[in-house]
Amino acid sequence: MAAALLSLAATLAASPALAQAAKATPPAPAPAPIKLDTATVRRGDIQQTVDAAGKLQLHKWADAYAQMPGQVKEVAVAIGDTVQADQPLLDIAPVQQAAKAESNRAQMARLQAELADHRAQLDFAQLQFKRQTLLKAQNATRDEAFESARMNAASASARVDAITAQIHELEASGKLDEAARQKTLVTSPIAGTVVSLAVRKGQMLSAAQVAAPLLRIADLSEMTVAARVAESDVTRLRAGMAASFATPGYPGKRWSGKLRQVIPIPADGTGEQGQQAFYIVLFEVKNPDHALMSGMSAQVQFLVAQARDALLVPANCLGAQDDDGLVQVNVVDAEQRVSARKVKLGLRSAQQAQVLSGLAAGDKVLVGPVPNGLAAAPAPGPEAGR
Repeated sequence: MAAALLSLAATLAASPALAQAAKATPPAPAPAPIKLDTATVRRGDIQQTVDAAGKLQLHKWADAYAQMPGQVKEVAVAIGDTVQADQPLLDIAPVQQAAKAESNRAQMARLQAELADHRAQLDFAQLQFKRQTLLKAQNATRDEAFESARMNAASASARVDAITAQIHELEASGKLDEAARQKTLVTSPIAGTVVSLAVRKGQMLSAAQVAAPLLRIADLSEMTVAARVAESDVTRLRAGMAASFATPGYPGKRWSGKLRQVIPIPADGTGEQGQQAFYIVLFEVKNPDHALMSGMSAQVQFLVAQARDALLVPANCLGAQDDDGLVQVNVVDAEQRVSARKVKLGLRSAQQAQVLSGLAAGDKVLVGPVPNGLAAAPAPGPEAGR
């Protein structure tokens, strides 16, 4: 009995200490939920484009030339002026080519003298041939004499014809020279704007300078964009494709046109010694207010394909592609459970991709890889999301 009482007393004495120890030991915390970064599958528009750098250049232009050497009397326009077709641009005072004119007169006199001499020889040769013809009819001359007279008459006639032809050629040349001396005005070949002027009042134009353009007239209402496209992208381009560009001079503004031509040879300095080749691609844009100028740089986009109201998924949610062309994505349900799914994609850009099957609008997909400690259910195939 006494032992039992002692045991009970010891237990009662130890109880407060046990209770205190129990209070001092906190319970183990519950594991924190894993935060998942997701994106929502939504509907929208997607475009597949080819980007390139380019330059603006003149589309329609023409050069004006002098038609004869001489001194520039008047320059009627300046760079930037608007001109009409056939409008006078400058006037040239012709240099009198006295030496050439005197040479032509001397040559004409010489030819006229030769012609008179050959005509006299022709008259004599024809008279001799006529006489030999009469004797031949009477059988009173030898055949050799008759043939010789006939040949001399024909030869004299040919010489007269040759001299006459030379005289006609010299006369025609003189008329051309005279007509050229009358063409002192240089006129505009087209309507447009003067963009280049390489002549000044009082300047002497030599025969060599006549062959060089003096002014350039350009129609600035339309410009050409010349884009440099890499060989890996140029095969995707076709004539008639939509094209657009922006230029640093006009932030936030874009111009558009239609692809006209792909130059089928590499641009200068490309495609050599193992370097990547670039090809020049041309299209035109309207420029009614002349805001665009030749030489401006352009950031060009060619529209290869597009889809409207398509299911779109961010590109950073896409996994690897299998042998069947399907791409794996990780779908997150309302309970934050992750399941892998195979989807079929259409158009793709750097930011997003078109979903053809495997997902529905509103689905949540995991951005990036599955976090450690969280396994994804295996992918059932693209039909699961239909």
